Amino acid sequence: MFDFLKLIFRTQKNYLEEVDSMKKYLIIGLGNIGPEYAQTRHNIGFKVVDAFAQKESVNFETAKLGDIATYKIKGRSVLLLKPSTYMNLSGKALHYWMEKENIPLENVLVITDDINLDFGVIRIKTKGSNGGHNGLKDIQNILNTANYNRFRFGVGADFGKGRQVDYVLGKWNDDEKKALIERLDRATEVIKSFVLAGITTTMNEFNGS
Repeated sequence: MFDFLKLIFRTQKNYLEEVDSMKKYLIIGLGNIGPEYAQTRHNIGFKVVDAFAQKESVNFETAKLGDIATYKIKGRSVLLLKPSTYMNLSGKALHYWMEKENIPLENVLVITDDINLDFGVIRIKTKGSNGGHNGLKDIQNILNTANYNRFRFGVGADFGKGRQVDYVLGKWNDDEKKALIERLDRATEVIKSFVLAGITTTMNEFNGS
């Protein structure tokens, strides 16, 4: 029995080698798994972390409750996470990886879409309401607080009454696809700034840009 327990704990490896928890960061992009959602507005969180991983030449692997990638920069260790729980249960994956890797809440950045911002507009906050967003709602319920860092990426609100779900689960139009190239590059800089300079500096530099 003792040998069996040792085997279980040995297989549950940690992905971040850093010992100091204050040098560990978790960047979680919200989205839904599956090819039918890949190019939708609601999946911009996935798209941002994918762009960052590609830019920094790191690869994702499938792990518990999501796909993860690790990245090191200037003595800091970063875990990128794309939950496999679907949007409505994003908090489950976030909480699991925070606990497993011993990452403090102040070092977590949640990336999500926001219909209350024009397309491509960036807004970073340290707290706030869930704004009716099911992913943020679940995170708030799981963490039992609304005080966590979030990076809202504007997707606009070009939809009629009762068409919100169709809009956010709809695909980017041609103009948005072209503009996304520059906007995603800007979004990856937000992540790097958050890790290296902190949330306050990042808000001052990127909010509204």
